[in-house]
Amino acid sequence: MVFHRKLLLVLTCMMLALSAAAGHVSWRAGAVRQGDSIWVITATGVIDAGWHIYDWGPYENGPFPTSMTIEMYEGIIAAGDMTASKEPQRSLDATFGTEIGWWDGEISLSRTIKATPGTTARVLVEWMACDATSCTPPDEWETVLSLTDDASAEHTAAETAVLAEAAPAGTQTGSGSIWGLIIEAVLWGLAALLTPCVFPIIPMTVSFFLKGNYSASRNRFRALMYGFFIVALYTVPIAVIILATKFIGGDAVTADIFNWLATHWLPNILFFLIFMAFAASFFGAFEIVLPSSLQNGSDAQVDKRKGLGGVFFLAMTLVLVSFSCTGPIVGTVLIKSTSGEFWTPIVTMLAFALAFSLPFVFFAMFPTLLKKLPKSGGWLNTVKVVLGFVEIALGFKFLSTADQVYHWGLLDREVYLAIWITVFALLGFYLLGRLKFKYDSDVKYIGVGRLTLAIIDFAFVVYMIPGMWGAPLKALSGYLPPLETQDFVYSACGNSSPAPDSRHAVHSPGALPGHGKYSTVLTLPLGLQGFFDIDEAREYAALTGLPVFIDFTGHGCVNCREMESRVWSDPEVLKRLSENFVICALYTDDKLEADPAEWVTTDSGKVLKTLGKINTWRAEKEFGVAAQPFYVIMSPDGTVLRTRSYDLDISAFLEWLDR
Repeated sequence: MVFHRKLLLVLTCMMLALSAAAGHVSWRAGAVRQGDSIWVITATGVIDAGWHIYDWGPYENGPFPTSMTIEMYEGIIAAGDMTASKEPQRSLDATFGTEIGWWDGEISLSRTIKATPGTTARVLVEWMACDATSCTPPDEWETVLSLTDDASAEHTAAETAVLAEAAPAGTQTGSGSIWGLIIEAVLWGLAALLTPCVFPIIPMTVSFFLKGNYSASRNRFRALMYGFFIVALYTVPIAVIILATKFIGGDAVTADIFNWLATHWLPNILFFLIFMAFAASFFGAFEIVLPSSLQNGSDAQVDKRKGLGGVFFLAMTLVLVSFSCTGPIVGTVLIKSTSGEFWTPIVTMLAFALAFSLPFVFFAMFPTLLKKLPKSGGWLNTVKVVLGFVEIALGFKFLSTADQVYHWGLLDREVYLAIWITVFALLGFYLLGRLKFKYDSDVKYIGVGRLTLAIIDFAFVVYMIPGMWGAPLKALSGYLPPLETQDFVYSACGNSSPAPDSRHAVHSPGALPGHGKYSTVLTLPLGLQGFFDIDEAREYAALTGLPVFIDFTGHGCVNCREMESRVWSDPEVLKRLSENFVICALYTDDKLEADPAEWVTTDSGKVLKTLGKINTWRAEKEFGVAAQPFYVIMSPDGTVLRTRSYDLDISAFLEWLDR
């Protein structure tokens, strides 16, 4: 009983000491905007009466100094040194035998940074509080600040926990590729205008808007509504389907649908066959059209209705009649965008529709400019055939994705390249008039424009040829299978050798028994060595003392291949990755079944059995991200140090690694 009382007394004293240590300084932090992208981060501490904290130091064999750290996430750059609101008091400290600086009362610590509005900054303050007779153990306090457009944003300790839940440490959502997808969608929208089933509709548009006695302002309004209806008819159905799945099943269901579309063999094989069918249609084998009753009904409504009703049905007629040409293009835009966030297909479809509709709106407003357009003719079928060749090349990307995800081994890099080289070589001969399709006009000679395109095309073919012997072809890194799938590369000394492969080794300076899970079928790029299981990676990191570099990636991830080819391949980046980190690649789309002991049961009771689903769950659960690539640097004990997403800036990536 006496022992229990003593133990209770000790525990009570320890709890009182800890509570006192936490209460001797109370902190709050704020961010004040000083100019364009310039912010001042300030942490203010109120120190209990009779207590003090030490200044910056540093002190050799001295007290624990005060520090304020601002985690420099992507988009944040230090723009000034740390400053304090007042000079520290100084005195000779008998305990440490040296002059020590200290603050009491209230102290504000500030630092200027450069960051774009909307960036999240995490602030960490560390200190040790002392009074005349004793010191508490070092303590810390942290908060998350959202750098908004408001004049200031301030958070206290009470708000920190809420913010931490809303924005996990280092989390960055979204993908830098969205702008690339938007630009590609715009280009496809403009290309669709030049197809034989779209271009001839421009005169019909002009004819409609020349009818009726409307004022100039009224005609401009009708033209704008025409464009609005075209955009809505392309975008709204896609948005309704996506938002319905999100509303009914939440983000997880929408993500599962997109993941299934992007990685499962069935939709990828189906998309491949559809693209081949559309290419054959573009070459003149057959014509893909919607039922004539649907098109004729829309035409009849255009003639019957006046005002905005007629404008709407004219827009519907355009969408229906042009389907045989825009269908495969729309499919290309949508399918490529399903690997991003749930709203990415909506945004890319909106970009496509806007680009597609703008010329129709323009000629509806200014119909007299129609006479300046080139007349319809054989050149339109040439555009259609060229798009057919492009459809074949893009179609094989879907087959390649299924091949990599399921490890079929059908489309290794050199096989894929051989197909592309053949396709674009045939396109070059077509542009030179050496090939002719069913609906092509006779070509007695070629013009300068066609010759220019042929030169560009053959230059592209010549660029691809060295890839058959292992040239990196960085410009195509997002579309080609990984270099590790190539049977051999031609080395600098002139000898054939196997492509870089990490299947038979792990990160130096040693190896774990068995060479790591899944290393017989999964590889790391550029000859790097590492793991495919986070627990193994952390175990090895504990042995070596190195941090873990986690790469959330995917076989079908275009941006992942671009990062590896353009950023990771830099000699300095490659050196750091191979020497300073234990690399762990977590594939979010792999269909291998994990060991039963690693299966995950979600909150809804669903059992996740494949590597891809387990790694996707980990990315969403622990880091709140769904897009790849996503990189995490983690200490061996599991502490997340910093994160990063898609960014092709090599110098910024090096700075992030070195930090």
